Amino acid sequence: MTEKKTYMLNMGPAHPAMHGVIRLILELEGERVLNTEVEIGYLHRAFEKHAETETWNNVVPWTDRLNYVSPLINNVGYCLAVEKLGGIIVPERGQYLRVIASEISRQTDHLTCIGAGAMEMGAFTVFLYLIKAREYLYQLVDNLTGARVTTSSTRIGGVKADMPENFPAACREAFKQVREAVADSDRLLTKNRIFMDRMEGTGVMSRQDAIAYGITGPFLRGCGVPYDLRRAHPYLIYDRLDFQIPVGVRGDNFDRYLVRLAEIEQSMRIVEQCFKQIPDGMHSLAVADMKDAFQYQDAGKAGYTALLPKYRAKVDQTLQACGRGAREMVATADRSVVLPVKEDTYGNIEGLMNHFEMIMWNWGIKIPAGETYFAVEGGNGELGFHIVSSGADRPYRVRCRPPCLNPMAALPQLLNGGYVADIIPTFGSVNMIAGELDR
Repeated sequence: MTEKKTYMLNMGPAHPAMHGVIRLILELEGERVLNTEVEIGYLHRAFEKHAETETWNNVVPWTDRLNYVSPLINNVGYCLAVEKLGGIIVPERGQYLRVIASEISRQTDHLTCIGAGAMEMGAFTVFLYLIKAREYLYQLVDNLTGARVTTSSTRIGGVKADMPENFPAACREAFKQVREAVADSDRLLTKNRIFMDRMEGTGVMSRQDAIAYGITGPFLRGCGVPYDLRRAHPYLIYDRLDFQIPVGVRGDNFDRYLVRLAEIEQSMRIVEQCFKQIPDGMHSLAVADMKDAFQYQDAGKAGYTALLPKYRAKVDQTLQACGRGAREMVATADRSVVLPVKEDTYGNIEGLMNHFEMIMWNWGIKIPAGETYFAVEGGNGELGFHIVSSGADRPYRVRCRPPCLNPMAALPQLLNGGYVADIIPTFGSVNMIAGELDR
């Protein structure tokens, strides 16, 4: 009897499907995977320790770099944790804007996951369709925040600024393009014999095992568990919105694909409902009598301070709607938490001092001593922040619960017993984002 031999194979980190940040050590018998060892940590950036050296608001840009495919959700999750600890109440309009930003970001996450996964299996046309759709959404994010990816738009106490006046119309127009791209991709993939053969019955996990591993998000819902933090533990204004929670049946790669595809439509429904419900508020750019920021500053330096209350500050895109008349609708009025409006910063010494005190070390926001945990529904599942405050102007301790760590821990169970070819669709369906995994 011939003895069967096995051999070891390194897959990654220098492998296109491993994104350059994951190493799989495989024990193979022919093409069959007998055992898998997963090595992570190639993109560790010390997010948690960085956060402990920055003031409370200065941590927000670091959160952008966690899940860089849906960064706006990271901003919201961190700020909600700080606000819970500090007892800070965000105005209703600001809460709606946070939901709108989060759901647009969730769509970009799912489009990237489906498109990149399809490309890795040879469906390059689908990748082009979905990345084009993502581009429409990135334009929306740019219009809303002034940046495409690393936006830092959510701030403690609210959001950076109100939305542009034509933003709802631009959103509806972009959603038409997204729906068309998703429908085309659905027709190309969902009943495609080659795609189904690669996805159905591979990467299978039972609902019991998924729960035992602590898996959440689309992966868990693909296993048939209808758990979504937006419904199970509503935050912001999600309890006012009507949306469905798509679930799978078999818990395989194909179910995870279908869940993400369906969630894109649900996110668009949520945003459309927000536009119908969001309370009215003034928008600074709708005021006719405005001056450029440099004119505002020059008038103040020249001593023409009596004229300044007549005008509003006109600013560039990254500071749009940061002026008086708009900020009070999207951020708390507490001067010890949010930056003053630009008219005060440019127009009087109190506002200028308030601005500098908010951004200077040892002077900024002071969160009462204590600790808390708050979680939001991220693109990959439960994104949680455990924050400890000593009462200083910065966190004493920040701990991030990354949603894709748990399915990565379960990856050997998903891969063992399958074939080398199954690694690509299975790893793609996990939607590992190394920024949040390694932190």
